[in-house]
Amino acid sequence: MDLKQYVTIVEDWPKPGISFKDITTIMDNGEAYKYATDQMVEYAKTVDADIIVGPEARGFIIGCPVAYALGIGFAPVRKEGKLPREVIRAEYGLEYGKDILTMHKDAIRPGQKVLITDDLLATGGTIGATINLVEQLGGVVVGCAFLIELTYLDGRKNLDGYDVMTLLQY
Repeated sequence: MDLKQYVTIVEDWPKPGISFKDITTIMDNGEAYKYATDQMVEYAKTVDADIIVGPEARGFIIGCPVAYALGIGFAPVRKEGKLPREVIRAEYGLEYGKDILTMHKDAIRPGQKVLITDDLLATGGTIGATINLVEQLGGVVVGCAFLIELTYLDGRKNLDGYDVMTLLQY
């Protein structure tokens, strides 16, 4: 299936010069969403993932159905102040400043094999911070899976040493 036909390109959003890749048109098509999810599930099987981790919010949309299909757990990564129990933190750089991601301190067990999922690999900053969180807890990142990779932003270089799978590249 050619998933690119289900991605809507929105020019100049959220600001001029940005060519936004809207995945909601994959999600609202049952056949395309199932196909994308099935591809992620097959990849998760090859890396023998014990648990799926995804950053908010689109990482939830991608990772939860994969975890469900495999009968394994899903651990959310959220912005600071969004998780109710004790958390660990990872700070990461944005174009104009910094942000913080958090994860429950008991979300991952030492040695647990983790697949990180998200909708988009751009610069790799969010996923780098997510990897940091998983590794702080002793998890082993066995792979990172994305619907879309923006190759012109070269985010893969920030994930050097990690197995990366993407379904679409722009």
